[in-house]
Amino acid sequence: MAQEDVFKKLVAHCKEYGFVFQSSEIYDGLSAVYDYAQMGVELKNNIKKYWWDSMVLLHENVVGIDSAIFMHPTIWKASGHVDAFNDPLIDNKDSKKRYRADVLIEDLMAKFEAKIDKEVEKAKKKFGESFDEEQFRATNPRVKANQEKMDAVHKRFVEALDKNDLEELKQIIIDNEIACPISGTKNWTDVRQFNLMFSTEMGSTADGSSKIYLRPETAQGIFVNYLNVQKTGRMKIPFGIAQIGKAFRNEIVARQFIFRMREFEQMELQFFVRPGEEMKWFEKWKETRMSWHKALGFSEDKYRFHDHDKLAHYANAATDVEFKFPFGFKEVEGIHSRTDFDLSQHQEFSGKKIQYFDPELNKSYVPYVVETSIGVDRMFLQVMSEAYTEEKIEKEDGKVDERVVLKLPAALAPIKLAVMPLTKKDGLPEKAREIINDLKFDFNCQYDEKDSIGKRYRRQDAIGTPFCVTVDHQSLEDNTVTIRYRDTMAQERVAIDKLYDIMKKEVSMKELFKKMK
Repeated sequence: MAQEDVFKKLVAHCKEYGFVFQSSEIYDGLSAVYDYAQMGVELKNNIKKYWWDSMVLLHENVVGIDSAIFMHPTIWKASGHVDAFNDPLIDNKDSKKRYRADVLIEDLMAKFEAKIDKEVEKAKKKFGESFDEEQFRATNPRVKANQEKMDAVHKRFVEALDKNDLEELKQIIIDNEIACPISGTKNWTDVRQFNLMFSTEMGSTADGSSKIYLRPETAQGIFVNYLNVQKTGRMKIPFGIAQIGKAFRNEIVARQFIFRMREFEQMELQFFVRPGEEMKWFEKWKETRMSWHKALGFSEDKYRFHDHDKLAHYANAATDVEFKFPFGFKEVEGIHSRTDFDLSQHQEFSGKKIQYFDPELNKSYVPYVVETSIGVDRMFLQVMSEAYTEEKIEKEDGKVDERVVLKLPAALAPIKLAVMPLTKKDGLPEKAREIINDLKFDFNCQYDEKDSIGKRYRRQDAIGTPFCVTVDHQSLEDNTVTIRYRDTMAQERVAIDKLYDIMKKEVSMKELFKKMK
């Protein structure tokens, strides 16, 4: 099945089973804004807890804050967002659709990469274990031709970004005959910059109001609270401040479901270090964050680092953790060495001294910062993309059945345990309720008695429930139940009083943390 079709099925699955709804759907929706439904909010909260605990519980020198969305407007002048927070946009004159010029060029390079990967996959199947991928990439004419085309575009692209050359960005699009996906034509306007911040007015009257912004990132809330946290917490360098919160960007080209939204949530760590030690910590946090991703047990070949072609105005090093979505490798998390730019800017614009006295060095300085920033919504989509599985199952009568299952990491699953009475009578519902009442304080449980047991299993598979427990007449006699495992569909008979221990071991985030470096 084409990856595009898989993605469409995933989007439909998210709505059908209560994970993600279009915002304001009964009013025909609001573009690039989504609501998390009953299953989605549980998965999202579990992702946030996995991140938060991995930062704040596992690191003695990391603490958390929750800063306000509304902030003094001068903060965004100091941070550079007022002057430099722009996207290069281009319009197709025939379709009247607007696109990000950089994304059009990146998509072109991705197509070259996809052609190369296709050739490699064909060769792998043809030559089997004797296949030498490195040699094939270096010698195959079609691979080399596509690689040369991609390298040539990449070189021009990087130079244009470095010089902020909007005319060259358009020329790359023209020279490579990039067409509008809607109209199919190459009739483009010039490229121009567009600021992404939402603005509003604060104040009771028009004369007395002032212009403020919805924050486009959560990082500045950490920077302006740096001194408060450092002093009240008696924090010593190196230390970090973590935050989870909403951010807002007026994305003109919002697409790919919840991957790019106008209202989204970030999980960010700003880690303060001595000047000159930032690259050591940059490498350490790269390793730590990749370990966090891989602890979920997804395929290692789905992850890669991608160093930035153009560094932001505040950075001296930057890389992305990219994940292979159905629509290709895309950024999930950014890791940046932000130097002392932010704190120095706030020191200058506020007129307040923002420095740290280092007793070991016996001097004061503005700390450098290493940032890790991950989108909650993109992480949600990553987990769902990797978990969504369609399986064919051969039944005892020789017929083939199909099931859709979300193979979510058990610790992240919205529902941890479904308890099902075999019938709605003979005291079985009461016994099932008794089990839930014992476990519900520690695990998110669901009671399910509607339809046949097979249909109930399929329903739980579709929402990613890792364990189903069936209560039958034998349960009334010997206090045992049948527990069924989602991924293998294996079943075993266990004592009811053993369920807590089984659940605690299998769904605990502690097991994920043990896998991390």
